[in-house]
Amino acid sequence: MSMGSAAVAGEVQLDFIRPGKPTENGYIESFNGKLRDELLNTEIFFSLPEAREKLEEYRLDYNTYRPHSSLGYRPPAEYAQQAASKTTTTQSKQKILALPLA
Repeated sequence: MSMGSAAVAGEVQLDFIRPGKPTENGYIESFNGKLRDELLNTEIFFSLPEAREKLEEYRLDYNTYRPHSSLGYRPPAEYAQQAASKTTTTQSKQKILALPLA
């Protein structure tokens, strides 16, 4: 189900950022600024496939290799992997603690 159809069905309330109010979502505005400065203002795209290819390269670098200060100077992929292993470890410990004693 798309967000639009979910909103029509009353399951989701859509709330958009007002034009000219970037402070309402600083995370995406920060990313948009980096994307513009590091890719869009430095490249000339001669075709849509070329633009898609360069954007995919940027996305992979941004999410896989580039350290982010908000994640303790780790790339998002590494941070997500560590968070998932902590969740798995915590769930395993909870299962062990929930076992009945003999």
